[in-house]
Amino acid sequence: MVLRRLLAALLHSPQLVERLSESRPIRRAAQLTAFALLQAQLRGQDAARRLRKVAAEPVSSLGRRVARFRDTFTQELRRGLRDRPRPPPDNHRGPGANS
Repeated sequence: MVLRRLLAALLHSPQLVERLSESRPIRRAAQLTAFALLQAQLRGQDAARRLRKVAAEPVSSLGRRVARFRDTFTQELRRGLRDRPRPPPDNHRGPGANS
């Protein structure tokens, strides 16, 4: 309880807040936060622009893109299943089976 009051009193001190804001770690944290927020904003705007562009395309174009995605996905899935390593041949008894 005492620690909480002491911390609150320190954080309400304008001189301490000013000195902390001038410190290198706090300035760097603020720079990184501003950078992250700006990047998120730019990426959000870019994603919205791309969505508007896709929405403006004719429906037939979107259908072709979906069909191409489906075909590519099934081809990759089949290739992955075909190329996966096979387990070594065994006597097909269950685990723990003694000879």
